[in-house]
Amino acid sequence: MYNYKFIFLILVIFFINACSKDKIKESQINQKNLDLQVMEAYQEGLKSLEGGDVLFAAKKFNEVEILFPQSIWAPKSALMAAYAYYSQDYYGDAIAELDRFIKIYSLDKNLDYAYFLLGTSYYEQIVNEEKDLQSMIEAKKNFIIVINKFPKTEYALDAKFKLDLINQILASKEMYIGRYYFDKKKWVASINRFLNVINNYSETIYTEEALYRLVEMYYILGLENESKKYAQLLGYNYNSSEWYKKSYKLFNASYKDKEIVIKNDKNKILQKVKSLFNWDEEKSNRTSV
Repeated sequence: MYNYKFIFLILVIFFINACSKDKIKESQINQKNLDLQVMEAYQEGLKSLEGGDVLFAAKKFNEVEILFPQSIWAPKSALMAAYAYYSQDYYGDAIAELDRFIKIYSLDKNLDYAYFLLGTSYYEQIVNEEKDLQSMIEAKKNFIIVINKFPKTEYALDAKFKLDLINQILASKEMYIGRYYFDKKKWVASINRFLNVINNYSETIYTEEALYRLVEMYYILGLENESKKYAQLLGYNYNSSEWYKKSYKLFNASYKDKEIVIKNDKNKILQKVKSLFNWDEEKSNRTSV
């Protein structure tokens, strides 16, 4: 009786091991099939993208992400879907995909590219500086993230270049409004605009004029100390600019006269030199005769 029980136990163990091996094999086969399906769907998306059918390509990339969310291909597919939309100027769809990617895959190794592509998607929509202010602000925000968080990446330099152009546009807009308020003699509103240029767009070409405008307005308002403060800043940083010369004239009425005297002196010296050359030429002609 004991032998029968022992034999039965061995058979049960053998059966369990056999089933386990079959399950392992089945699992391996299923995994291989899964990987194959992922690759096929991803390749189909790439092929459609290369063929110019970006909408179908984005659809296939989205399928990969949805059907196989735990695979390594999910974040790649999400990013490729965004690029597919971006490549044919579907910026709204690209932005939606990239926003979702950044939220879901915040630790992904391609996060730098996602932020750069997001900023560029906004940047490409800037056509009219008066109407596209929101696009400029969003592009600027994302380019700053790229520069600050990923300074050593290949995208940081391009982001810096695009950011500089955006700042030039925004500074130009502030200067335009500041001049408008200046012409209307709304001094406080005008001052605030020019201060904004100095504080937030100091690396643009408009900084010199903004400093001069502050010198001029504070001088008009009788706030001479404030006026001189900005005149000193202007002189220290841009002492050879025309804007500094203008500010200097506000405090030195005789500056223009001195400049004219200097020019006259230079003209006298030039005339004297010419006369010497003419004298030598005349003398030479007399000798030859």
